[in-house]
Amino acid sequence: MKFWLVKSEPFKYSWDRFLTEGKAGWDGVRNFQARNNLREMKTGDLVLFYHSNEGLAVVGMARVEREAYQDPTTPDPNWVAVDLVPAESFARPVTLAEIKSHPALQNIALVRQGRLSVMSLTESEFDTILTLSKS
Repeated sequence: MKFWLVKSEPFKYSWDRFLTEGKAGWDGVRNFQARNNLREMKTGDLVLFYHSNEGLAVVGMARVEREAYQDPTTPDPNWVAVDLVPAESFARPVTLAEIKSHPALQNIALVRQGRLSVMSLTESEFDTILTLSKS
């Protein structure tokens, strides 16, 4: 199993909307590194959902339900999407400030590559964020 973090601006696609819909095709990604990360996602992988731009916090956890397929928002076969389903809402969001200040999270892509919309996490980084959400 691998661990991931995806970012969405809440005014475009929020965690609450994701919960209401119960499933989302994660499409429209046009960054090569983020696209490659989507291609690596496997069914059952766990994904943290981060509100970017406003909120600036990890607000929940999702699960990959469908692996990479042709992105329906473009005819270009080089771009892919995956399907995600919500798994858990965080009672306490984990803010970007907390992530940046935590010694175990200093090297995650969210800190180093702020514009990357789909990124991998180590199991330890994932677990650290989950622990913070429960503290």
